[in-house]
Amino acid sequence: MYDVIVIGGSFAGLSAALQLARARQKVLVVDAGLPRNRFADEAHGFLGQDGRPPASILRDARSQLLRYPTVHIRTGEASAVEPINDGFAVGLSSGGEEQARRLVLATGVSDTLPSIPGLRERWGESVLHCPYCHGYEVRDLPLAVLAAHPMSPHQALLIPDWGPTTYFTQGEFEPGPAELQAFAARGVAIERTPIVELLGEAPALDGVRLADGRVLNVAAVFTAPRTTPTTPLAALLGCDHEDGPTGPYIKVDQLGATSVDGVWAAGDAATPMHNATLASAAGVLAGIGAHQARVRAATD
Repeated sequence: MYDVIVIGGSFAGLSAALQLARARQKVLVVDAGLPRNRFADEAHGFLGQDGRPPASILRDARSQLLRYPTVHIRTGEASAVEPINDGFAVGLSSGGEEQARRLVLATGVSDTLPSIPGLRERWGESVLHCPYCHGYEVRDLPLAVLAAHPMSPHQALLIPDWGPTTYFTQGEFEPGPAELQAFAARGVAIERTPIVELLGEAPALDGVRLADGRVLNVAAVFTAPRTTPTTPLAALLGCDHEDGPTGPYIKVDQLGATSVDGVWAAGDAATPMHNATLASAAGVLAGIGAHQARVRAATD
């Protein structure tokens, strides 16, 4: 039996596993190999890793983690989980199961983009989510914010620091009076005719076509997809969730503990703020939390 099984092997999961490995815990990382950032060529805003491909960062992290003799990594999907007398049993899609006294869920989220032709094939390249991650690379170009939820006006207020910005309401997310005043102060233009198509040879973007036939020059589109948990494992365990602006996320305390004893969560699955650095930091806290729980159990 492992001390901890970490489900998910991207920034959050590997960061949690590293803390546990250094605490000499027996750790298994189960990783399906489909990180959320696989569509991006480079990671940005990540101290010491700026401009590197996410896949390269993760490859190096795995190599460093495997230097610790108590760590094992298994490629595959954790398809089931259930409590047992002294911990948890994790079922694997390849067959069989592994057991651990504690779990860290770093399972991430899946993105559902607006259904506009040309959007998905540009995701992570010229259709973007986080300006802090990708805004600098499209600086001084004509930028669009495609409204997708009630918080979209907030996103539009950020983008002018990277380039001239047009906010597309898509006929659904009209700014309120205070937001209109802020748009004017920030120089954000408003377009109420919906975007119906993205133009150019993907993944580059030459412009957008509107419902009335007009074509506007746009070099990059920022939008916030709807997010859903990548796996149902947290729900199967009965972990409490909260509603975020783009979708539900696992409710955790400051060290990543969920509402279920013996289960921690970290990364995009457990926060409404999605960023590689934040995911890694949350993984560190969850790994520390899982280890300190072991210490408390041994001394109670």
